[in-house]
Amino acid sequence: MSDNITGLINTITVGTNIKGDIQANGDFRMDGTLEGNITLTGKLVIGEHGHVIGNVVCQNANVIGVIDGNLSVKEQLTMYATARVKGDIVANKLAIEAGAYFSGTCHMLDELSE
Repeated sequence: MSDNITGLINTITVGTNIKGDIQANGDFRMDGTLEGNITLTGKLVIGEHGHVIGNVVCQNANVIGVIDGNLSVKEQLTMYATARVKGDIVANKLAIEAGAYFSGTCHMLDELSE
């Protein structure tokens, strides 16, 4: 995250709907709706009202809301109790709270083959 010098977090707030892809250096919080893909160099947080319809590639992710698409997380994916993921997951580490839901396959990254 060396590109994120300022420590600022990009945020899409509740009630905001976006169609298109997002690419960003640093961290990102999604509380609105995105129809498109997200590619980040930092951490992604999908808030309680957040909904992504598309694929996600990031360093770390906390999912509290909904993702309809595939996730590729280089480090840790944390799915909270309210998380809903419909798609395939690839992650190095995975934490899932009771009540979280996902439909798809899950592959853990082999640190030696990265």
